[in-house]
Amino acid sequence: MSQYFDDLETRSQDARDAALAQDLPRILARALQAPGLAAHLGAVDPAAVTDRAALARLPVLRKSDLGHAQKSAAPFGGLTTKPAHAFAHIFQSPGPIYEPGEVSQDWWRMGRFLHAAGVGPGDIVQNCFGYHLTPAGMIFESGARAVGAAVLPAGTGQTELQVRAAVDIGTTVYSGTPDYLKVILDKADEMGERLSITRAAVGGGALFPSLRAEYADRGIQCLQCYATADLGNIAYESPAMEGMILDEGVIVEIVRPGTGDPVPEGEVGEVVVTTLNPDYPLVRFATGDLSAILPGASPCGRTNQRIKGWMGRADQTTKIKGMFVRPEQVAAFVAAHPEVARARVVATRAGEMDVMTVRIETPAEDGARYQAGVVEALKMKAVIELVPVGSLPNDGKVIEDLRKYD
Repeated sequence: MSQYFDDLETRSQDARDAALAQDLPRILARALQAPGLAAHLGAVDPAAVTDRAALARLPVLRKSDLGHAQKSAAPFGGLTTKPAHAFAHIFQSPGPIYEPGEVSQDWWRMGRFLHAAGVGPGDIVQNCFGYHLTPAGMIFESGARAVGAAVLPAGTGQTELQVRAAVDIGTTVYSGTPDYLKVILDKADEMGERLSITRAAVGGGALFPSLRAEYADRGIQCLQCYATADLGNIAYESPAMEGMILDEGVIVEIVRPGTGDPVPEGEVGEVVVTTLNPDYPLVRFATGDLSAILPGASPCGRTNQRIKGWMGRADQTTKIKGMFVRPEQVAAFVAAHPEVARARVVATRAGEMDVMTVRIETPAEDGARYQAGVVEALKMKAVIELVPVGSLPNDGKVIEDLRKYD
């Protein structure tokens, strides 16, 4: 088994930029064939979008946009480049949101992650992701097929039967949520059975260091990926376990919450993804998740950018004094004041009253000068606190709710 899934993983940055210059116009031209995407993108010339700077000028597509589009043009909102009946599968996620699926070679690009996890021919993957309605089960099964492994489509629940099957068929790899493997292992101990699982490929939940360490103590290497039902695989761990390497089939931007503006490397922001899937070419799709780009390349030799992994949710909309305050309002305030680097709204309580404080990174010394701008953007007065540039936490938050509700 070769160390890398393909040559794309070890490309130089020049080669990756050259490929991007070809891929972006092609995928945008394809996206404009989907009526819903064409309406969203507006008058854009695909040939002019050949780098990240040009891509960043396009509008962001949000999950709420999918829901609205699908209500007016079921089931996919005109965002796919072929009709619903031409897909192999139609899935439903909470919302409900409908996603297409195919059985063609590694349609969700999960094979790259499983290969990095050491999965390949000779392995039997016990796939404990759900197969009903939602796509996670098929996403991981398609990845297992891409690397030549056999699959036990176990799904969720029935833990005693899961243990029995793992023992009887000699399962070597677990795929599923991070915590369910512990349930299976504990049940096996209770039943007096010994499993042959040596690797775990997980997603869909938090992999806590203590849980990973427990698996390691049992002789199981556990790696995680970051994937969504809409986009497939976005990023994944390699055995180096230093951040999550971006998949070669997506373009990832980290933007300031409430905007589509990319942030500097290392700053926490919202993950925005453009997928190069010609059937479902989502362009600048906002995941709602927070992360940050890590500097440098992975020690494993894969050269694509890395992200820190999931760092929370970007949608920090909060109701203060009976009114919603949204990240895009905070972004509008910052944009209106060039000398302001960043701002953060903090919600607290004084007695039985809400208090809104706006902390502003600026070299200015007079907080009163910002009150009118705060009222214009946030629609209410606030306590203004001026703080030094660079002093607000690098956690992606622009709205912080410190009120206690218990």
